[in-house]
Amino acid sequence: MMSRDRQIQIAVFLLRVVAAGLFIQVGGLKLWGWFGGMPGGALPPLMLVAGVLEFFGGIAILFGLFTRPVAFILSGEMAVAYFMGHAAQGNLFVPLLNQGQPAVLLCFIFLFLAAYGAGAWSLDAYWKTRKGTATA
Repeated sequence: MMSRDRQIQIAVFLLRVVAAGLFIQVGGLKLWGWFGGMPGGALPPLMLVAGVLEFFGGIAILFGLFTRPVAFILSGEMAVAYFMGHAAQGNLFVPLLNQGQPAVLLCFIFLFLAAYGAGAWSLDAYWKTRKGTATA
């Protein structure tokens, strides 16, 4: 039987990789027109910043690189996305009615990663163990 710690490692790894994959896709859609791109041509500055955060932040999260600070920034980005893009449509406390469920969910996934860290299978963990062995 698999240990509880091993189950947690697997769950955190999968959560991190799936969330990162979604973010990389959305950033690529905004920046380079993947999957049909954003309608309307050139991006407004706020959407450009969002695309950069999503694509490059998604890559960092995917590899578990600087996970805590990057995830904290991405959590904030999703909070801003919810309040500016979804809650502004009305129904502040009912994301189902303003199509804000993905923004809310990703906000809290990234908040979890900011608090927990990348987990055992990440560059953060690898460098932490390498740093520990280098001084021993």
